[in-house]
Amino acid sequence: MTGVEGAPSRERAYGDGPLLLGVRHHGPGSARAVRAALEAARPQVVLIEGPPEADALIPLAADEDMRPPVALLAHAVDEPGRSAFWPLAEFSPEWVAIRWALEHQVPARFIDLPATHTLAWGKEEPTEPTEPTEPAETVTPVEALRVDPLAALAEAAGYDDPERWWEDVVEHRGTGGDVFAPFGVLGEAMGALRETYGTGGHDRDLVREAYMRLQMRAAQKEAGDGVAVVCGAWHVPALREKHTVAADRALLKGLPKVRADMTWVPWTHRRLSRVSGYGAGIDSPGWYGHLFGAPDRPVERWMTKVAGLLREEDRIVSSAHVIEAVRLAETLAAMRGRPLPGLTETTDAVRAVMCEGSDVPLGLVHDRLVVGDVLGEVPAVAPAVPLQRDLVRIQRKLRLKPEALERELELDLRKENDAGRSLLLHRLRLLRIEWGEPAASRGSTGTFRETWRLRWEPELSVRVAEAGVWGTTVLSAATAKAEADAVAAQSLADVTGLAERCLLAELPDALPVVMRTLADRAALDADVGHLAQALPALVRSLRYGDVRATDTHALAEVAAGLAERVFVGLPPACAALDAEAAEEMRRHVDAVHGGVALLGETAAQAHGDLRPRWHSVLHVLSGRDTVPGVIRGRAVRLLLDDGELAQGDAARLMALVLSPGTAPADAAAWIEGFVGGGAGGGMLLVHDERLLGLVDAWLTGVPQEAFTDVLPLLRRTFSAYEPGVRRTLGELVRRGPGARTGAEADGSGIPGFATELDSGRADAVLPVLRLLLGLDEAEAEAEADTSDGTGSTTGINDLAGVGR
Repeated sequence: MTGVEGAPSRERAYGDGPLLLGVRHHGPGSARAVRAALEAARPQVVLIEGPPEADALIPLAADEDMRPPVALLAHAVDEPGRSAFWPLAEFSPEWVAIRWALEHQVPARFIDLPATHTLAWGKEEPTEPTEPTEPAETVTPVEALRVDPLAALAEAAGYDDPERWWEDVVEHRGTGGDVFAPFGVLGEAMGALRETYGTGGHDRDLVREAYMRLQMRAAQKEAGDGVAVVCGAWHVPALREKHTVAADRALLKGLPKVRADMTWVPWTHRRLSRVSGYGAGIDSPGWYGHLFGAPDRPVERWMTKVAGLLREEDRIVSSAHVIEAVRLAETLAAMRGRPLPGLTETTDAVRAVMCEGSDVPLGLVHDRLVVGDVLGEVPAVAPAVPLQRDLVRIQRKLRLKPEALERELELDLRKENDAGRSLLLHRLRLLRIEWGEPAASRGSTGTFRETWRLRWEPELSVRVAEAGVWGTTVLSAATAKAEADAVAAQSLADVTGLAERCLLAELPDALPVVMRTLADRAALDADVGHLAQALPALVRSLRYGDVRATDTHALAEVAAGLAERVFVGLPPACAALDAEAAEEMRRHVDAVHGGVALLGETAAQAHGDLRPRWHSVLHVLSGRDTVPGVIRGRAVRLLLDDGELAQGDAARLMALVLSPGTAPADAAAWIEGFVGGGAGGGMLLVHDERLLGLVDAWLTGVPQEAFTDVLPLLRRTFSAYEPGVRRTLGELVRRGPGARTGAEADGSGIPGFATELDSGRADAVLPVLRLLLGLDEAEAEAEADTSDGTGSTTGINDLAGVGR
């Protein structure tokens, strides 16, 4: 369809006032119709539905670095979190109108209600970043019609796609070459809808339309009849109505106001599916973008895109599949009475021909093509808060470009650029700008490795603006935010977690404030559980400090003092606990044990070695009858693992607990503490059949009336083992734990071992061990010379020492 030039078209366009081009927001059919109408009418002024504060931003749409989808972002100056978006895609009629006006050097202005009022209207609503809708106090059929009237008309005509209806009914039929006819017909349809349903009592629509009429009058005084208005089709009847200036101004009197600021921000296709400032969202932005951008044969080009995507995913799709899919789509369109295939027909054809009836690859097509992850770009000269500019500078320096598609980023903190990326992401998380989310590293568990999942969402631009109140740079803002969070922290664990984040983000100026708060909170907090919960975070912070070459002396002092207080308070705190509290305290014991082990020499320099004192605490816990069984069992297990308790002593303690004089429930809890909770207890039972025999003998002797009480606890303990461990335990129990054969029958051996050393077999492993340990021939000869005549015993012991 082409525009018709000349005086007759202009007279038809402006015969009864401004040219009103009612559109469906984000619609390619509407966008093409608007472009054709503007080419034919050649207006002197173009008025567009949108916030007038953005008039100064319109010239940026012509910048070569501006790539839609983008959005106008409005936020309250004093409350940046209160914000609103007006998204624009390449196929949005408003964007087409802006670009046409800039190309033809015609003034373009926004005429909707100013954002200063729109944001103030939402004062009673949550301050999360939202997009301004056309709010309704009640949900009625009018609401659905008002939000997307073209969808209502399309549904009444039997269409599932409003753009398809627009193209089939308006563009491809009955226009007679008149580019203005579709808008006239659509205006009449909207008038009929409004006469039937009215505005549903939504006074905000009336206020917005009053402001639009005032702006239209002002433009007419400037340009006469050469005024074109691009707005939602729903508003066209109201803009045609005759209202006095006084009546319109009366509707605007007394509106609430806030100071507002505006800029352009990148947007994504995926976010276009949300209800926007125009009260409209779309389900298939990728498809709409294709329809608008395809110069010809859109169906064939679409099927080629789909085939390319499926081939990238290693699916066999040939040219014959593409040809057959196009034919099927055209056949379906003819059967359904449509001039051209739409998204429904192409989707059905892709499912049948290229996906072989499966919805799994079809889901990929929908996610990657029908919706898409296109991220727009905004020129650097666009207005922005100082924090945003600093963030962009750092992103460019670190070569870390925001992307809409989620990706995984592996960092090696020993490399300067990767370390800088890590600091940036950690600082942004402190500012609640969740661009990156930490993930588990697949290749390494070392502290010099970090893995992040990155995905830039448009709402993060709001978070950046909101965080601008803390500082003008990422570093200064993160520092100020950390200091404020330390003062406002509600618990000791919150402060220790904040200290860890400050070290990760390398905030040396914030750390002293956090440490003072931490020391004060630790001194006042008498809850051993809180202290035990806080210790692991401090220890992790020390490790991160070592990796990042950060001075953590003050942190080590606090951690060691915290550990001392836990040692003193833990035994009394473990007495007289119920089952739930005992399990929670058992987790605290595990956490403290891990923390003490990691403190190591760092704490020893200031407070001496903490491990002997911790082992003394565990000995106390293991022997007190008032301590719940799950804690006593775990204390015994931790002492056994650290070599502070002999295997025979552990078996003796288990035998005492599993004696008939102990209540079955308490014995079961002891077993859970000793071999459960992810402590590797399954392998301990596999390798020490004496312990397994004790458990088996106790279990078979549990009275019938108590068995049902202890069964859930035992199932929880043993079901956590790996399948291979459970299978091995089952085999050992079936043949009888502790059963011995051959040389073991006289009691001189232990299961799995002979009574004497086989020197020949021991010597055979020495070459392999030397190779693994990197020993040269000279070292090997020296070890051979020191052999004491008992075969390879000395050599094996020496190798074991080297291995340690």
